Parts: sequence; C-alpha cells; structure tokens
Amino acid sequence: MPDITTLPSYPLPQDEDLGVEVIPSHPLGVKPSGNALLATSNLRSAIGTWQLLPDELILMLLECLDGASLLAFGRTCKAFYAFTRAEELWKSLFIRCSPESFTWRGTWRSTYLNLPASKVPVVDCSNLYSDVLYRPFNCAHIVMDPYVTKIPKRNQIPRLPDLSPEEFHEKWADRPFILTEPIKDWPVYKNWTVGHLLSKYGQEKFRAEAVDWVLRTYGDYMADNVDESPLYLFDRNFVSKMGLAVGPPSETPDAAYWPPSCFAEDFFSVLGDERPARRWLIVGPERSGSKFHKDPNATSAWNAVLRGPKYWIMFPSGDKQDPPPGVFVSDDQSEVTSPLSIAEWLLTFHAEARRTAGCMEGICGEGEILHVPSGWWHLVVNLEPSVAITQNFMPRAHLCAALDFLSNKSDQVSGFKKTVQNPYQKFIDGMQDAHPELLQQAQEELQRKAEGKKRKWDDIVHGKAQDAEEQDAGGFSFGFGDDGSDVEVP
Repeated sequence: MPDITTLPSYPLPQDEDLGVEVIPSHPLGVKPSGNALLATSNLRSAIGTWQLLPDELILMLLECLDGASLLAFGRTCKAFYAFTRAEELWKSLFIRCSPESFTWRGTWRSTYLNLPASKVPVVDCSNLYSDVLYRPFNCAHIVMDPYVTKIPKRNQIPRLPDLSPEEFHEKWADRPFILTEPIKDWPVYKNWTVGHLLSKYGQEKFRAEAVDWVLRTYGDYMADNVDESPLYLFDRNFVSKMGLAVGPPSETPDAAYWPPSCFAEDFFSVLGDERPARRWLIVGPERSGSKFHKDPNATSAWNAVLRGPKYWIMFPSGDKQDPPPGVFVSDDQSEVTSPLSIAEWLLTFHAEARRTAGCMEGICGEGEILHVPSGWWHLVVNLEPSVAITQNFMPRAHLCAALDFLSNKSDQVSGFKKTVQNPYQKFIDGMQDAHPELLQQAQEELQRKAEGKKRKWDDIVHGKAQDAEEQDAGGFSFGFGDDGSDVEVP
C-alpha cells in the first residue's frame, strides 16, 4: 500500500499590518441591526407604514417588481434605495431575460442597467441598520483562513501518491482520499490556466448555473464580482465543445486527460450513449463552490484540480447517520435544505461540524485529485480562482447501492436524456449482457438486505410477545397474572 504523504498548507493572503484580512465597509454604509441600539437616528423611520414589515418581507415584495419599478421605488428615500440595491434582486431580473450579448460591469445591477462604475451614484446610508442587507456583503468578504486551516488530525482526508485498482477496490472505495500524482501527466494540467482557456475558447458558450455565457464574459465576471455565492461554471458538454479526446494514452494518443487507473471501472458504461451525464468542466472565482449535496444516482466521483486549491468538508451517510449540521433532509431524501450560501454555513455551523463524528476535511491542491465515495455528503469551496474536471463513476463496490437507487428512487434519478425510458431496466439489461455474474451478486446482496430489514421489523413488532411465551415465570407479559387480583397496571 502506498505511503500517506504529509498534509501541505496553503497560506492565504493577509493584511500586512494586522496579520488578518479585514472586511471592508459596506459600499452604502449599511450596518448590522445591533448597531441601532446605540444609534441616534435610523433611516428606517422614513419608510412610513413599511416599518411594520420585517426586512425579509420587504425584499420578498421587491422581488415582484421589474427593473423600472425598482429604480422608481429606490428614489423615494435612502432606506428604500439601499433595499433596491440588493444584488439578488437584479441577478434574478438579469437571468430571467439574459441578453445574447452584454458587458459585465462588476455588479448585477450595473450590468442589467448597463451602467459604468462612474455613473453609479454614491448614496450615504450609514444610518440604516439591517442584518438582511448587511449579511450578504459580510458573507462575500469573510476570511476563509480560520475555516480551512488547523484541521484536526482525526478529520484529515488521507493523502496518497497513487492507488492501484486492486488497492482501491479492497480498501478505499468507501473512503475519501486525495491522490497527489496521477493527473500531473495530463496535458490539460500542464496547459490549462484561466488565461489559456480564455484565449483559446473565449468565444465559446459554457453553462454557468442558470445561464449560458461566452467564456470571455464569464472571465470578466470571475475577475470582478461582489456576490455572496459567485456564479459557478459547471458545463457537462465541454468535451465536445472543446474538441477534446478523452481516454487512456495507450488507446488515445492525443488524449487531453484520462481517469486514473483506480477510477477506470465504471459500470454505467454498459449504457453506452444512453448513460447519464458524467463529466463536467468546473471553473469559478474565489469563494465559489457547491453547498452540501450527494452525487447523483448513488455514483462515486473524482474531482481533479488543475488550478486553484479547493477546500472540502465531507460526511458519510446512512440510516443511523444524521446529515451534516445545518442541513435538513426530507424523509425520502429528495429535498435538501441548508443555508443560502457556503459562507453563511461556515459562519454558523463549521465549528459544530468539525466536532461531529465522521467529519472529513482537506485541501485538494493543483495537480491533485479527490475521491468522493458514493453517498457521502460534501461541500466544496474554491480558495482561489479555480479550474477543475470532475467525473462520476460506478465502481463494483457501489453497484448494489446504484441498483437500489435506480429501482426504489426513480423519482430522484437524474442526468439521463429525456428519450431514455426506464433507466433501471436498461441498466439491468446492459449489466446482464456485459457482467452477468456481478449483476447476480449485487441482486442477491440486495435481497439479503431486504430480508434483513423485514426480519428486523418483525422483531420490533412481534419479538417481545413471542419471547414472552417462551420465557420462564418472571418474564414480561401483557397478562395480569393468575391470582385474580385487580391491581392497576402502570
């Protein structure tokens, strides 16, 4: 087995005088609501009957307005000007009718209105006290260093130079880990910087959450935004868009990249062109990332970092395992509720999460690749502008879990083309043709688990009563005894 290498450190920029990063003042001077306790005046007093409404409800009502109405509303007083400057309002408007061509101007409001920075008015709202308005700004400027450093030894994700397929299947398929060597031979690792991608593919459109932007525009956004949750480029069609060849070098001489050998086995490949989406190009600025989630269809995944380190925090899942702190899941696990942003989760729940059993943390640096086992919760945040490639796969260790998911959670199956009907049956048919013995083993394992659950339920419902009939005197009984007494049963 390979040796575990030393955990590296990734120092973040600090203020030279204070030794820590300092959150700047809000651009309009808005302050947290607690400051109102000692204030001599409050701009909120000028909004009349609207004072009866909490700030959250005011913003919800403003979401119903179009751009022209927001501008008019914001001209009524300084307080409402501050409310109508909320970036989420303008982001929603812009995405709803995103133009084919535009210039990114640093904020969603300025971009929507096509306002250069010189024409954005500076309004002093320093006597307005609102957590709702201040929190997104604060979250957009939190210092990451306290959350991503001094990881407790028990939490550290193991770091290995490489793994063979046999080592992976025998010992590591259910564990997160970071490999430090395999992707350093990839041509894309040697060549792909943000600048290289912009120069070669700058006019190509890529998917960034709910929008399709040319890469050049997204590059402008990366370099200049103030978002609490920066827009994340996550494109599943990048291989065809960029004309890449993917595969082992021995079979694909001009390959741009290939999965490390320990991740090569992928049983979804039996579906051929009908398999679900599996690989994505990921590009994002500092602070962008993904909130807690599990990968789709009970698959495992690897995430290869080409530029910019990523911080990961992960938790196993299971019938007896609670979701991560601050994450709430419906009974069928189809709906996940968590804080609005990664920064808000870090501020509120990170300390508790670090103390929670099963927590795993690590920083995956440039030229390294991280393994996400099937079913593991994970949150990831970029510590610098980042370029990465990720791919989902189904190894034999999780074949049973995938069959169970496809069969019993069909409403949660994702990534398949709309033309694919009954993915579960198609997968069964494909496995029967290509790997009948493995399919039979997985189905037998599922049957054993189902029978085990049924026995456990029978024990819960009937066990005590059955045991009572077999026990000697003194055992528990629902009867009142044979002495004819009418003593109350507590």
